[in-house]
Amino acid sequence: MKIKRLIPVLLVFLMLSTSCEFVGNTLKYKDTTKAFVNALNKDDYNKALTYMALDHKSAKNTNIDTLKKGLGNFKMMLSQKFGTELEYSFVSATKTFSTEETNNTTNVQIQLANKEVFGMLDVVFDDKSNKILNINVLQINQPKPSMTFFWLFGLLALCVPAFNIYVIRLIKKSDLKRKWARYLAVILLNAPSITYNAVTGLSFKLISFQFLFGIGFSFMGYHNSGWVFGIPLGGLYWLWRLKQKQKDEAHLGSNLEDEGIIPAQDLN
Repeated sequence: MKIKRLIPVLLVFLMLSTSCEFVGNTLKYKDTTKAFVNALNKDDYNKALTYMALDHKSAKNTNIDTLKKGLGNFKMMLSQKFGTELEYSFVSATKTFSTEETNNTTNVQIQLANKEVFGMLDVVFDDKSNKILNINVLQINQPKPSMTFFWLFGLLALCVPAFNIYVIRLIKKSDLKRKWARYLAVILLNAPSITYNAVTGLSFKLISFQFLFGIGFSFMGYHNSGWVFGIPLGGLYWLWRLKQKQKDEAHLGSNLEDEGIIPAQDLN
C-alpha cells in the first residue's frame, strides 16, 4: 500500500523535474543561438563551430571546410537581411523524445529583429550536448509592427475580466441560491472571441470561448503576441437578471404599499 501511494508522488516529482530542466535548457538555447550568430557576424567560424553538435552521430562525416563555407553563406544572408545589430527573443520550444537518448532534440524558434524588420530562426538542439544540430531561417524581412495599438487593445481586453469580477461581487452580495453555478457561468461563458495579433491585426471567431474570466494574452515574438477577449455573455446575463430582480422587488414593494399591506416606512 505504501508503494502504491508513493508512485503518484514520484511521477509528479519526475514531471516537475523534467519541466524545470526543459525550461532551463530553453533559456540556454536562446543564449547559445545569440552567441553562435554573433560569432558568424565576426567571421569567427572556429568559435561558431564550438556551438554546433559536431560529436553527434549525424555529423560524423561532416567536412569542416564545407561546413565553414556554408556558415559563411548563412552569415552573408543574415547580415544582408538584418544587419549585425540584432535583438533576440525566445518564441517557442518543442521537445522530441526518442528511444535512443542520443536522438532527443529540442526545436527552438528564436526571433531576430533590428530597428525596422524581424525574422525567425528555427534551431534544432541536441539535448545531450545542448549544442546546435541544424539552423534555418523561417521568416525574413517582415516589417516590425507598431505595438501602440497592441497595448491600447490590451486595455480594452482588461475591461472584460474587470466587468466579470464586478458581476461576481454583485452575485456574492445577492440572496441567490447556488451562487457557485452563477460564478462558473460568469467565468466560463465568454464568447464569441475578438483577437488582436501584433502582426495580423484583428480577427473574430464566433464559436470560441475564453474560460479565464474572458481574456487571453501571449507575448512571445511579434507573430505570437496577441490579446483575445470573449464577449462576457455570462456576466451580461447575470447583471441583467440581478437588475431585473431589483426592479421586481421594488415594484412588488410599491404595490404592497399602495394596497396598504406594508407601511411606507417599513420599505425604507
